[in-house]
Amino acid sequence: MKDQRDQNIPYKIYLEESEMPKTWYNMRADMKTKPAPLLNPATLQPMTAEELSAVFCEELVKQELDNDHREIPIPQEIQDFYKMYRPAPLVRAYCLEEKLQTPAKIYYKFEGNNTSGSHKLNSAIAQAYYAKQQGLKGVTTETGAGQWGTALSMACAYLGLDCKVFMVKCSYEQKPFRREVMRTYGASVTPSPSTETEIGRKLLEEHPGTTGSLGCAISEAVETAIKSEGYRYVLGSVLNQVLLHQSIIGMESKIAFDKYGIAPDIIIGCAGGGSNLGGLISPFMGEKLRGERDYHFIAVEPKSCPSFTRGVYAYDFCDTGMVCPLAKMYTLGSGFIPAANHAGGLRYHGMSSTLSQLYADGYMEARAIEQTEVFKAAEQFARVEGILPAPESSHAIKVAIDEALKCKETGEEKTILFGLTGTGYFDMVAYQKFHDGLMSDYIPTDEDLQVGFDGIPKFPGN
Repeated sequence: MKDQRDQNIPYKIYLEESEMPKTWYNMRADMKTKPAPLLNPATLQPMTAEELSAVFCEELVKQELDNDHREIPIPQEIQDFYKMYRPAPLVRAYCLEEKLQTPAKIYYKFEGNNTSGSHKLNSAIAQAYYAKQQGLKGVTTETGAGQWGTALSMACAYLGLDCKVFMVKCSYEQKPFRREVMRTYGASVTPSPSTETEIGRKLLEEHPGTTGSLGCAISEAVETAIKSEGYRYVLGSVLNQVLLHQSIIGMESKIAFDKYGIAPDIIIGCAGGGSNLGGLISPFMGEKLRGERDYHFIAVEPKSCPSFTRGVYAYDFCDTGMVCPLAKMYTLGSGFIPAANHAGGLRYHGMSSTLSQLYADGYMEARAIEQTEVFKAAEQFARVEGILPAPESSHAIKVAIDEALKCKETGEEKTILFGLTGTGYFDMVAYQKFHDGLMSDYIPTDEDLQVGFDGIPKFPGN
């Protein structure tokens, strides 16, 4: 096969500081069908700004409810913080292409160039900034694999805010070093479900020995925020505001592609709650929504927690304790507690309302992958590209390899972009289990899923 290396395109495409985006992009402004509003579970009416402000920072509430403004200015203080680790490189995976002997051109946006090891810092600094501007003492949150908790602890340390993190119990035990990074940055970290909250105690009573879920941890974090004066709750995925902040990923990618006259044909992202996928696809999806260009978008999720591929599209609670608003999304039911999958960041029972609406309208494809296949792809990527990827990111790597091999069969020279959300250096327990042959592929049965579906709220139209 001929050498595909284009002398005009470097391995890593970086932007100059002057080229970095000055605004976030709001996909909802270009959506013909807007995401369904959050509902007050008591009244089943759309949540008002006043109601949401009891839980979230006021400026973030404005962003959450904004369906109209395409561009939201990035405050200068956040732009300055971004410059510590951004722009992130857009990398041409020449070595992977050569190994696969594919005519496809493979690019990945690498978001691991910060201590948190992931893209989560893009929204963490924004949410912490608005909390500081509001004069709050601190924030509470949940974390799955630990990337979000790490990122938020970094942002809070930088701005002098207190940070309380509820970490999904199985990840708390599997990833002790990420937990210690959070503590290094001054955060308090509690395994969830815990005995610190009413909801935690209730869940432990109902499910003794449970490994927890993001839905459980969210409930505990929200309860703590509501009961603690001067605190608000912040979330690392799912919400509209988070996808807005993460649009910096896709915008940088598009600017870098445009710089060299390139356009991807296929864009692939791992999907848990939606922060990485939504951020990566945002400006490209905007072009598709406006009818300017077509792209093939693929969301990749674990078979152990298949909200897109096996979930139902309905209003559901965002948390297991049922204290949060109802969101219309692809969901497995707020009571669904997945197996202790090592891709801890993809263990949420539902999907972003924005991405759910786009999926329902046919703008995206979704695929579910077994855990062992994901780690095979991760190992293959690490051996040829020199980066140990996070388990979450490796779902996207698996499908990128699949698509590149399809191009090998057909001879098509498609350009593939995937999101490498971060590094896997704190995920070595998972890699160890994979190498020792101790990793299993748990796939929930229809009966398992029905338990979660039975808990979805029943009301007219749902």
